[in-house]
Amino acid sequence: MTPKKVKSPIRNFNIYLVSDATGTTLQGLARAALSQFDGIEAKERFWPMIRSEAQIDRAIEDIRKTPGPVLFTLVDRKLRHKLQDICADLDIPCMPIMDPILRNMSSYLGLPSKGIPGLQHALDEAYFKRMDAVDFALSYDDGQHLDGLNEADVVLVGVSRTSKTPTCIFLARRGIKAANIPLVPGVSFPEKLIGLKKPLFVGLTESPKRLENLRRSRLNAEENKHDYAGNEYLELEKIEEEIKNARRLFSKNNWPVIDVTRRSVEETTAEIIVLLQKHKGKLKKDLDNE
Repeated sequence: MTPKKVKSPIRNFNIYLVSDATGTTLQGLARAALSQFDGIEAKERFWPMIRSEAQIDRAIEDIRKTPGPVLFTLVDRKLRHKLQDICADLDIPCMPIMDPILRNMSSYLGLPSKGIPGLQHALDEAYFKRMDAVDFALSYDDGQHLDGLNEADVVLVGVSRTSKTPTCIFLARRGIKAANIPLVPGVSFPEKLIGLKKPLFVGLTESPKRLENLRRSRLNAEENKHDYAGNEYLELEKIEEEIKNARRLFSKNNWPVIDVTRRSVEETTAEIIVLLQKHKGKLKKDLDNE
């Protein structure tokens, strides 16, 4: 019996992302999948907003020159078939990412999908809600304003460099109004905010050593870094004291706490969304009981 030939691993390759919309979802899914493989280097070749034959032809020309697996989200049947036929000729994978989801949803609902590209980016109420949330996050970043904070869905509280601002922006992209307030040594937290019921207050914390490294890196990147030489902002003991005081504040007010030391901003955002759902449920229950 002839032994089966073992295929050598492919370490460096192009991966094509072809979409009839912005391709953001496709890009996220591709990166999530690629992260599961060690020792590879994938070069993304991004082709968004493909909605005509001329556009798909340009993408196909690129694929012919330097072949690589193709991930796509195209609802136009003619464009899909053209891309799939070329990939079949080149003997490279061509994967329609949305197809399994649409088939199963269609089967469950008993309805066909619309087949209209870019519907998720339509200028609908949800879109304007997201834009409003982004404006809110920028206006209430780093404790710039306190008046009107009761309009927030979430208020993040933490010492410097605990990813408060990027987390607020990620929440805003989900249509969630988020503000953040820094805890500054020697400055009391505004008492008038403690009684606010609508916003969910979340404490963010981090390991002292990582905070020290983050702060040092940030200051080293600033032109006026010499102004901070010997500043307590970088002293590990002072940082440990900051974190202890922050945790006391969180505990005193029964705020949920998230340690962001080993979390990405996306992971922190996901946990806050779960906490917010519970918070809104509790608020509704309290209102019903009044």
